[in-house]
Amino acid sequence: MAYIFHEDELPKLVSVVPGRERTFFVNKELTEIDDMLAGVMHYAKGAASPYHFHVNCEHFYFIMEGKAIVDTPEGSREVGPGDMVFIPAEAQHRLRAPETPLFYFEFQAPNRFKTTILDGTPDDLRWNRVDGRVWVQT
Repeated sequence: MAYIFHEDELPKLVSVVPGRERTFFVNKELTEIDDMLAGVMHYAKGAASPYHFHVNCEHFYFIMEGKAIVDTPEGSREVGPGDMVFIPAEAQHRLRAPETPLFYFEFQAPNRFKTTILDGTPDDLRWNRVDGRVWVQT
């Protein structure tokens, strides 16, 4: 069996904190797979994730458009189109788009993880679906 989705046909998740939109292509709701999350993210210029980490979750970003800054305890590094960022489980990180809008592919596995915010508020993990339902990242 193959699942084929077009981004425009899937529910968008819009961050309660303005500037971030996410569209999942692989998650339990769409594919009945609970082993991973995969989708695309759009950041407006100036948007950022909170500084955080995930317990029991490997995290990948593949930058497709725009430039971003990845912050870790080791420092900050600029990334752009064609760069792949790997964040090991429990590694502290933040992704920022200070100068340009950002578009990237995101992959997280397994999909049984908890996110801990180190710099931000609980609203940084709240997402509204375009149809009005709320999805809360744990």
